[in-house]
Amino acid sequence: MIWVALGCVWLVAANVLALVPSRDNHWSRAYVLIALGVPLLGGIFYANGLWIGLAFLIAGASILRWPVIYLLRWVRRTLGRARPS
Repeated sequence: MIWVALGCVWLVAANVLALVPSRDNHWSRAYVLIALGVPLLGGIFYANGLWIGLAFLIAGASILRWPVIYLLRWVRRTLGRARPS
């Protein structure tokens, strides 16, 4: 239960940080949120199961959507080069 509470605190903190203006388009804050969120998400999955973990994964990805979009673009480029032509 503590993992879910910490996850909710992370979600609220991420939303508050998104409201505050930033000179670097929030990237420095995104790095900190990712560094804190990945182990937190692992704890949520471990303690509460798949469905609660997926709910927090989707909520976190919706807040940090640009890092997720850039990651997907990078994966698509990397896999696109690896295919034999």
